Amino acid sequence: MGALTRPDDLFADLFRRFMPVAGMHFETLGDIRIDLDETDKAYTLRAEVPGAKKEDIRIEVDGNRVSVSAQVHKEYEEKREGGRALMHETYNGSVSRTVTLAHDVDETTAAAKLEDGVLTLTLPKRAGERSRQVAIQ
Repeated sequence: MGALTRPDDLFADLFRRFMPVAGMHFETLGDIRIDLDETDKAYTLRAEVPGAKKEDIRIEVDGNRVSVSAQVHKEYEEKREGGRALMHETYNGSVSRTVTLAHDVDETTAAAKLEDGVLTLTLPKRAGERSRQVAIQ
């Protein structure tokens, strides 16, 4: 191909320019990661919200839909011993996640706990929800 550059080479070169500095462990702002478990009586939802304070988290329950949103503040500073800081990185932003469950949640007895950046929601199923068969006429 001579002087022409292949598209594959351009793509690789583009990513080389945006490679993180060696030793840098800074996560980008993204969706809330969750684990969801179910028993006969309740759901347990665990959501990772690192960098969010209790007052920055909002939980909404509407029937069988549960939404978690948070304002996240993270800081990263790389220091070298005997030298000055070479890099400071911070970000602020919003993250959110909504799940639709098979059963409605009894929001009056739902509970939430935040510990070490993990929000744990206990979401009791609404009583009286039973499937019923509809007769054909």
